[in-house]
Amino acid sequence: MNYQVSEKGFYGEFGGAFIPEMLYPNVEELRSRYLEIMAEPAFREAFHHLLKHYVGRPSPLYEAKRLSQQYGARIFLKREDLNHTGAHKINNTIGQILVAQRLGKKRIIAETGAGQHGVATATVCALMGLECIVYMGEVDIQRQAPNVARMKMLGAKVVPACSGSKTLKDATNEAIRDWINNPGNTHYIIGSVVGPHPYPDMVARFQSIISEEIRVQLKEQTGSELPDYVIACVGGGSNAAGAFYHFLDDEKVKLVAVEAAGKGIGSGFSAATTTLGKPGIIHGSKTLLMQTEDGQIIEPHSISAGLDYPGIGPVHAHLFESGRGIFLSATDEAALRAGFLLTRLEGIIPALESAHALAALDQLQFKKEDTVVLNLSGRGDKDLETYMKYLPS
Repeated sequence: MNYQVSEKGFYGEFGGAFIPEMLYPNVEELRSRYLEIMAEPAFREAFHHLLKHYVGRPSPLYEAKRLSQQYGARIFLKREDLNHTGAHKINNTIGQILVAQRLGKKRIIAETGAGQHGVATATVCALMGLECIVYMGEVDIQRQAPNVARMKMLGAKVVPACSGSKTLKDATNEAIRDWINNPGNTHYIIGSVVGPHPYPDMVARFQSIISEEIRVQLKEQTGSELPDYVIACVGGGSNAAGAFYHFLDDEKVKLVAVEAAGKGIGSGFSAATTTLGKPGIIHGSKTLLMQTEDGQIIEPHSISAGLDYPGIGPVHAHLFESGRGIFLSATDEAALRAGFLLTRLEGIIPALESAHALAALDQLQFKKEDTVVLNLSGRGDKDLETYMKYLPS
């Protein structure tokens, strides 16, 4: 089974580029150039220089001893929360800003849910002196106020999306409208493995630094490059795509993706796409999508803004359909519980998105000798207000 993207931009039956004619020149320019640009020695040197000296990579692979004791396995946390800006998102924005420069683009747009991608985009635009416009759902602007403040301080213009559920899907719609209206000078930095080809593949390649480092670090600490499990949360799924990338063909490594069950799978307030979705097209890509019988998108719900998306990246849809990935879901309540547990056991406050991945530890049966790598994709500073509402007495 092949888990990489085909020449036409598909993972199995999922992917492709279903776009309005107005966007064709932009997407085609990117598709025809991205691999060639990424292969240039000067590009690779600039990318890795910034990852090392600006982002702070490699991020540590930390053996969580007390968490390991709790679950009866050897658990390592890939500390993406320690990157500059506090999440994995910066890996992709560094890569894409370098691509945009080589394409001669002067204006950058982005969408964001939890705000981490918006902050990472605003950060690289400040670094490179480029104009930055970030679209964000009105609801997310309220619940992620610290990240909105950071974006504005970095010089970005934050534009609220006031339609639909006023969350990530709607912010993406607005960003695509902007791109249609400003095709010549604008590059759209998509923050996840979603959207038309080549975005899912390009973002996965930039995030693959995560699994590249895991293999080296695990070998140093355990003597083997291969863990038994790699666990990551999935909304669109960029941190999971990066954590899985260099293990896709090693069938002995179980790849565990954790979606947001919200208030429960059958509650009507969920974002568990693989359980509730069926094939459809969203934001230029064929994938699994939560939708009604007549194809209207069902509004997702999650306590974590970054998992509040009605679809899933086509790479993950393929991993689900092919059986290569194990797809679980965690409720808001379970994620909160897992977040508090990690904080008390290891002194690490995880982002609510990552807390969903941690909640999967309760659903898996480990052997004592199992090696588990969990991608801690972001830190919880941005979620403190939400955590405080549920602080155990």
